[in-house]
Amino acid sequence: MLRLMTAVARLRPLAAWRATRSRPRPGAAALRTSAEPFPNGASSNYVDEMYCAWLENPGNVHKSWDVIFRNAAAEAPPGAACQSPPTLGGPVVGSGPCVEKLVEDHLAVHSLIRAYQVRGHHVAKLDPLEISCVDFDDAPCAVGFQNVGLYGLAEADLDKAFRLPTTTFIGGSEGSLPLREIIRRLEAAYCQHVGVEFMFINDVEQCQWIRSKFETPGVMRFSLEEKRTLLARMVRSTRFEEFLQRKWSSEKRFGLEGCEALIPALKTLIDVSSQSGVESVVMGMSHRGRLNVLANVIRKELDQIFCQFDSKLEAADEGSGDVKYHLGMYHKRMNRVSDREVTMSLMANPSHLEAVDPVVQGKTKAEQFYCGDAEGKRVMSILIHGDAAFAGQGLVYETFHLSDLPSYTTHGTVHVVVNNQIGFTTDPRMARSSAYPTDVARVVNAPIFHVNADHPEAVMYVCKVAAEWRSTFHKDVVVDLVSYRRNGHNEIDEPMFTQPLMYKRIRRQKGVLQKFAEKLIGEGVVTAQAYEEEVATYDRICEEAYARSKDEKILHIKHWLDSPWPGFFTLEGQSKSMTCPPTGISEEELVHIGNIAASVPAEDFTIHGGLSRVLKGRANMVDQRVCDWALGEYMAFGSLLTEGTHVRLSGQDVERGTFSHRHHVLHDQNVDKRVCIPMNYVSPDQAPYTVCNSSLSEYGVLGFELGFAMASPNALVLWEAQFGDFHNTAQCIIDQFISCGQAKWVRQNGIVLLLPHGLEGMGPEHSSARPERFLQMCNDDPDVFPTLSADLAVQQLHDCNWIVVNCSSPANYFHVLRRQMLLPFRKPLIVFTPKSLLRHPEAKSSFDDMLPDTHFKRLIPDGAADPAKVKRVVFCSGKIYYELIRERGNRGLQEEVAVVRVEQLSPFPFDLVKAETDRYAKADLVWCQEEHKNQGYYDYVKPRLRTTVSHARPVWYAGREPAAAPSTGNKATHLAELQRLMDAAFSDRV
Repeated sequence: MLRLMTAVARLRPLAAWRATRSRPRPGAAALRTSAEPFPNGASSNYVDEMYCAWLENPGNVHKSWDVIFRNAAAEAPPGAACQSPPTLGGPVVGSGPCVEKLVEDHLAVHSLIRAYQVRGHHVAKLDPLEISCVDFDDAPCAVGFQNVGLYGLAEADLDKAFRLPTTTFIGGSEGSLPLREIIRRLEAAYCQHVGVEFMFINDVEQCQWIRSKFETPGVMRFSLEEKRTLLARMVRSTRFEEFLQRKWSSEKRFGLEGCEALIPALKTLIDVSSQSGVESVVMGMSHRGRLNVLANVIRKELDQIFCQFDSKLEAADEGSGDVKYHLGMYHKRMNRVSDREVTMSLMANPSHLEAVDPVVQGKTKAEQFYCGDAEGKRVMSILIHGDAAFAGQGLVYETFHLSDLPSYTTHGTVHVVVNNQIGFTTDPRMARSSAYPTDVARVVNAPIFHVNADHPEAVMYVCKVAAEWRSTFHKDVVVDLVSYRRNGHNEIDEPMFTQPLMYKRIRRQKGVLQKFAEKLIGEGVVTAQAYEEEVATYDRICEEAYARSKDEKILHIKHWLDSPWPGFFTLEGQSKSMTCPPTGISEEELVHIGNIAASVPAEDFTIHGGLSRVLKGRANMVDQRVCDWALGEYMAFGSLLTEGTHVRLSGQDVERGTFSHRHHVLHDQNVDKRVCIPMNYVSPDQAPYTVCNSSLSEYGVLGFELGFAMASPNALVLWEAQFGDFHNTAQCIIDQFISCGQAKWVRQNGIVLLLPHGLEGMGPEHSSARPERFLQMCNDDPDVFPTLSADLAVQQLHDCNWIVVNCSSPANYFHVLRRQMLLPFRKPLIVFTPKSLLRHPEAKSSFDDMLPDTHFKRLIPDGAADPAKVKRVVFCSGKIYYELIRERGNRGLQEEVAVVRVEQLSPFPFDLVKAETDRYAKADLVWCQEEHKNQGYYDYVKPRLRTTVSHARPVWYAGREPAAAPSTGNKATHLAELQRLMDAAFSDRV
């Protein structure tokens, strides 16, 4: 109805033109004012639309309308205008007694067409097993010949011709069709082996585009060559799995049996995308079918895959490695369909099924950024999901909501769901509340194409449309391959325990390759002999690769690298050096960057009055040659940008900073959405600076930034938590990718995590970044004192899995950020950042600490203490240092107590700590922390301190007692705990 009224509104400007026509025009008015009753509203608008179209050209409307309007124009009496027009080989609309029936019938046909478009997928033949658990009983789909009565039509109307609305393409070049043919064509478009969900999309152009792709007669036709190529791909997909089953029947491989069409589906997506200009495809998937994708899509050498099944194969690379169905791959090859080179990478993924989704998106975004692909025309992503995970994992939702954000969009992702209709042993009816596993995609208006995976031609067409959609609209799209899992969860699992009826049906199910081959042979597309030769050829390829695989004795994980960094390492994959240059910069550069930080480079830009005071304070600090935390960060970022290093800072509220200290994006107070980023004015030829507030997501956004950092070693990529406490909702990314990514996949990554940390009476959810968890996952040995050497500091960094620091000064924060990019290798950096220290008057650094030849201090000794007088050495880290020196001053213990700051917790600075313990050889050793005893750094530091002193001296503890929560929620209790902590640190009895 809305469309009819809209159409009339669009045609209103024709009124003046119609007035100049010589044709009499009592028509529509006469019809509406006849003595016969006639409905107003939508029916009246419909008549207006038909009449306007007739005025432009009588051929625009059906003969029945032409007769009515001609009679009305001739001022025929009411009721006489409705006459039977000439027949068109059968009864036509218009033979009824009045226009009311005519209009109602047309509207009924329009409603029927819309019903197919909205709900045709409800009755489509999507399930190869024909046991679909998708239940639409609460919303039955009233379509088909038998249901025309529900729309006010009768069986006698089936052979009447109806004018087709502009919202359908089933007519092709025909403007009207008999109702019987209308239903037949709608059934063919929406109720066969493809189900299309798209009518929830609120963009008319996009809906029309989809209608044209599925409704236009004859769209799903393929050339003989396309069918033969499809058969060859099905042969490879199927015979690969059968070969593995024959050779290693008792090995887990998470095969693709039951959804072999995934391989031609992916290859079609890549073919069509390559033809439209895509040069790089980044893919992510879980374990099911991964080996097949590696072999037949990425084209990993078969012998390299087969040798993974050899239990005697020795590991040659650093690290622990991973199982074969988690590994990734990077490959550049010529696409034979487009005749263009395409780079394909399949990202390594843990068993956490959807965890790789945002990582893929981040890497895709980075590749687009580095090649200047602002519209996503050259780099794209494809994500392969499982049905249970797609519906059940919240990360899918988080990733979808990044899809259209300016700093995170990849301009459209193709999501392919391998819908096995089961999750491990769980029936879909127990695994999700939605009808389809793909319903989550509706939140971003992504069209969803369901397709029966046992019909390869339908799969191929749907994937072609999906690739064209992405190329046309640069938005997400979902292909739901409705299939089954021929084996259990893995090849040695027994599915009959929990799904006996389903698996009885599967046991009887003929393989898709056999069915498709028989179909093509029957059509004369290929001969039986040609098909058998195709099968024999691929079997021979597998056998030859199997023979070569026996010669492999050593497993090289680096051969499975998914993100190589050409030129960064030596040809052997090693670091080019084991040294790190000083990280300081010249005073001129410090002053220049400081002045930029204190300015508003844009003209006629009005900033907030409070921000004017902040900028004035920065200018004063530059004049005084000091910097606070925010200015120290500015110096680090600005100097790296000047040196050509891209800096990207992402997270919740990072533009201003959670604690209103950063202010990297200035907002004009008078002009909406006008902003200024002074950091991009540091130097004319600087690298770009990206700072972006993220969605309220930790899991998805941290995964995205990890992927972004994966694309290149020449960018400083930082993710900041709003509070350090909140990182635990991204724990999977931290545990499965960041802490052990290099060990599992020989893949370095230099991502930086900024985690605000400190117990300041703000309650248990705004106090602790859980340093104990990060330190527990560090791979350095607490019981082994390292061999001292000149390059120990860099060697420790090279050997560790990540770096954990808690800086107590802006200068050290400045240095650790710069060191991150000047090292000859990349390691994740975990920084516990301050909150109250951001404005602490003593937490400032002199420019002298940031000049050339200065560097990051892993440990800061107490320079004022006299070793001969010191009775106690208090080791600490972070904010507690300032509270300790204040308390020490209040107690007058400056000469008796030395306070030493451990800035780099891991790798542990054994050499520097030993120098301090030797310096104060007779003093008590105390570790002091503000965290509870079972949290914080104590359990990590104590055994390493004991190793440093060869277990000859005790290490005392000063801190809060063990507790379940990170901190109290009561301010008075917090202060009382702090006082007891201080008493313990300075009293004679610890």
